[in-house]
Amino acid sequence: MRAYFVSLLLGLLLGAPVRAGIRDTVHNLSVSGPGAVRAEEETGICIFCHTPHHASHTQGLLWNRADSTVTYIPYESATLRATVGQPTGSSKLCLSCHDGTVALGQLLSEPAEVGFVGGVRFIPPGSTNLGADLRDDHPVSFDYDATLMAKNPELADPESLVGMVRLDPFGQLQCTSCHDPHDEGFGKFLVASTLRSDLCLTCHDPAGWPFSSHASSTAIWNGSPPDPWPLTEHSTVETNACANCHRSHGATSSAWLLNQAVEEDNCLACHNGQVAGTNLESDITLPFHHPVELTSDVHTPNEDPSLPMVEHAECTDCHNPHATADTAAAAPLAGGPLEGATGVGSNGLPVLSVSYEYEVCFKCHGQFSMSDPPVIRQILEHDKVLQFDQANPSYHPVEAPGRNPAVPSLLPPLNAASVIYCSDCHASQRAPGAGGTGPRGPHGSTHAFILERQYSIVDPAQYDFTLYDLCYKCHSETSILGDESFKQHKKHVEGADTPCSVCHDPHGISDTQGNPTNNSHLINFDITVVSPDPDTGRLEFEDLGTFQGQCYLECHAQKHSPKTYNP
Repeated sequence: MRAYFVSLLLGLLLGAPVRAGIRDTVHNLSVSGPGAVRAEEETGICIFCHTPHHASHTQGLLWNRADSTVTYIPYESATLRATVGQPTGSSKLCLSCHDGTVALGQLLSEPAEVGFVGGVRFIPPGSTNLGADLRDDHPVSFDYDATLMAKNPELADPESLVGMVRLDPFGQLQCTSCHDPHDEGFGKFLVASTLRSDLCLTCHDPAGWPFSSHASSTAIWNGSPPDPWPLTEHSTVETNACANCHRSHGATSSAWLLNQAVEEDNCLACHNGQVAGTNLESDITLPFHHPVELTSDVHTPNEDPSLPMVEHAECTDCHNPHATADTAAAAPLAGGPLEGATGVGSNGLPVLSVSYEYEVCFKCHGQFSMSDPPVIRQILEHDKVLQFDQANPSYHPVEAPGRNPAVPSLLPPLNAASVIYCSDCHASQRAPGAGGTGPRGPHGSTHAFILERQYSIVDPAQYDFTLYDLCYKCHSETSILGDESFKQHKKHVEGADTPCSVCHDPHGISDTQGNPTNNSHLINFDITVVSPDPDTGRLEFEDLGTFQGQCYLECHAQKHSPKTYNP
């Protein structure tokens, strides 16, 4: 193997000219070098790395530098599948300059340290002086083989790495897999172009990437600060690709090599109205929003939603930035923005890639939901998986059409066979469903519970159409107040100033606690307003057939012992 290394330098060291690329790059540390870091008198170019005599006994390549003795802190993350230890091979050679611990002029072939202009001894602090803490740099010196590929299927087959990006002779990925120290043709001594992340995508093969918005969007920065791409020369989302969010060296957030230390800031660099067509930043600053700003370094892409975890909400809890797309879908199917997201299915089990929008919601609002229901009900249930179960006495039609075949109040094109999204109710007041041009989804709203429209749960409340604007998005006010489905709707809602929420639970009633006779039509009383009938001790609505039933309760000092309602 030593012969392999030596053969790489035979032409260079035994009379062949210096490769054209080196002389005019910062790797020319001689007095003729074009960079600010250069020798005061030394004219040799190759000498700062190689020598035909007195070379290192521990390294190949006729190496002319002392080994660094520092102990490095290698890259780590919760999703790293490779075993990364101390740098080896060519990476260790690169670090003899780039860790800032061995003087640039400290050469094995020279009796004294070579002097540099201005007394510089080490690469100045910055992106090329990596230091000994490599946690903010792409991992190196690890075995890239079939075993690793099996652990991480989003890596390319190591057998395919036979072009400009190559593994070292021992099958390890090293600095020289991405960088050629002798050639600046692609800039930064890279072996391939960064355009559309061609270099990154040689090894990385994220599921869904070829069809994602981030791989194809031609959106540009409008010029309003801050610059979303200060470190690249590319000008669109498509051409920046991975660099929209990641950097290989000097990452601000070491885990996953993100540009920004705060998770959501990596998204908001573009989704602030200055690159992307929709402004999400304005939504998450509204009074009611998913609190992405309250936690940091808690979310991990491989977290298991079937287990308890620290309560948190981050953009990537709902969106997979490698797969998200602009494609539309019909309820209950997940649309393109949720493509590739993880979730929890209607059976309560984790889903690796969601098929339905509600599966994303169930991930946090399911078994381990920590949100207290805003209404204290007779049947109190936190788990939305159970509330939307199709075996329930009643439920809003999120997973499938509802159980009630007769709903005369529904506004066209809705009918009893319709299915809706969670985001038809939970969204910004700027969402298309509210007649706006803002983003869909529950990012933020001026209305409580991140609702698209107003939904009052205050009792009593003098009737006003706008108090129940959310309900009237789908249900006809004329039909409701015309008592088409319930003989006493107008009397209760308009006459007694009773909000919809006093009688109806908008999500559903768990079949483990509900009763098909008592809890049809989403009836689940607010027990801060409604109490048991003092004569019978009963608190229930008894369904007696289509548009008829009877109530046992006391509400607003009115006893129902029972009160019967017929068409």
